Amino acid sequence: MKSLVVLRVVAVGHGVAVCLQPVLAGAYLDGSAGAVRVHEPIGLGVVFLCLGQLLIATIYWRSGGRGWPVLLTLAILAAEAVQIAMGYRHDLALHIPLGVALVGTTIAFAVWTCRPAAGTRRTPKKQAKEQVPA
Repeated sequence: MKSLVVLRVVAVGHGVAVCLQPVLAGAYLDGSAGAVRVHEPIGLGVVFLCLGQLLIATIYWRSGGRGWPVLLTLAILAAEAVQIAMGYRHDLALHIPLGVALVGTTIAFAVWTCRPAAGTRRTPKKQAKEQVPA
């Protein structure tokens, strides 16, 4: 499945961008004012990567792959939207733990896409036999 190769690339890129965010936040807390100026646009870029991941996950699913990556990517996208809102509100009580969850989830998904199991096709649902009335 060609869509799986593209999904792998996008998921790994998305994971790298998400992992860069806490590094930049830490640099900011360590005194680098420039780090927060980079943290914001990368955070917005992460959402666009997730939108691309959603598109590719949908194509992957429709071409015979599994459907749960679409649902997981939708959940990640929603969490990233909340993450950005909490960042702008400076609500660190939610921003930091949600960021940790996003890092773990995006990395786990990227790792899954690179495993052989991601290439297995879903099994079609068994069709119910039609009963002919007597």
